[in-house]
Amino acid sequence: MNLLQITVSQVWRGHEQKIIYLYEAFQNNPGIQNQFILCAKNTPVHDIATEKKMQVTGLDVSSEYDFKIARQISEFIKEQNIDIVFIHSSKAHTLAVISHLVFRHSAHLVLCRTLIKRVDTNFFRKWKYNYKGIKKIICVSNPVVDVLKFAVKDHSKMCVVGSVTDVDKFTKTKKEGLLHKEFNIPKDHKIIGNIAEFTGFKDHYTWIDTVEELVKRSHIKATYILIGKGSLENDIRNYVRKKNLESNILFAGFRKDIPEILPEFDLFMFTSNNEPTGGVLLEAYACRVPIVAANAGGIPEVIVHNETGLLAEVGNPIDFADKVEYLMSSHKLQKDFTEKGYQYLVDNFTKKVIADKMYHELNSVLRS
Repeated sequence: MNLLQITVSQVWRGHEQKIIYLYEAFQNNPGIQNQFILCAKNTPVHDIATEKKMQVTGLDVSSEYDFKIARQISEFIKEQNIDIVFIHSSKAHTLAVISHLVFRHSAHLVLCRTLIKRVDTNFFRKWKYNYKGIKKIICVSNPVVDVLKFAVKDHSKMCVVGSVTDVDKFTKTKKEGLLHKEFNIPKDHKIIGNIAEFTGFKDHYTWIDTVEELVKRSHIKATYILIGKGSLENDIRNYVRKKNLESNILFAGFRKDIPEILPEFDLFMFTSNNEPTGGVLLEAYACRVPIVAANAGGIPEVIVHNETGLLAEVGNPIDFADKVEYLMSSHKLQKDFTEKGYQYLVDNFTKKVIADKMYHELNSVLRS
């Protein structure tokens, strides 16, 4: 198989990381003779793939309806004898369909979908999801499949291959007091944290309301840390001020040292209310950090309630606070959850496991 992964995403999130992880894992797969990445220039995917010396080509994309780029994509596919075009972003989806329809190439199109979001909002979106050249739609969780059923006519095209993380990247499991030192946190304070973009579905408001409830109870000596950036950050900071929680909640900003600082958490509290899976939860598993997360979206496919972590009611700060207190009060429970969580990660979500499942689905397109 000659494989082309394509995206024109401008950001760096879990889906973009997946492209890099899959490329690395596929290097050890004898069924893949050659692989390439096409992506927009001056983006994190392009920079990281270049740094890792992957076969990556940058595109000057101005619009998802850019016929010049669509022609370039078709020419690349023909020159490299591509068998499968694996599509990773909405704009790349449009370009890939135009390339296939207008400029004619023989490669099969496979779409990777990670968002729980309706796509039947207009005729063109529905059409491109049902385009005859799309042979398979690989979803990150069952809730993603469920929401696509409103648009996709042939449900048999859809399958689920879960999220992925690199356990070799997250080898640190012992606390060294890094965050305590950096932010001058009292030594007797636990650290309860979250790593998430400041955007609507991450529901930082419930997170802050939960902190407010925990502070009122005063049963836990803790400092609460938010890591990330995003369009709602100022709104969230204002909400913290309104709640008079500035001395309790720290904003640590965007960090590139997650593998070093995540193990410093005593508990990971994740309030996202519409999460496809929550790849950061897998990273918490890798670092042996106990988890309380919202029972939302694909999270229950990652967190096995009362076995690998605790699930709390979406948007309910009282339930979150109860679950946090319960878990923080039992060292044995924390140990049981983190051990089982790590094994669950190893069995289901490593680069090799997910890459093997992904290859099986991609190869099935060639066999059909």
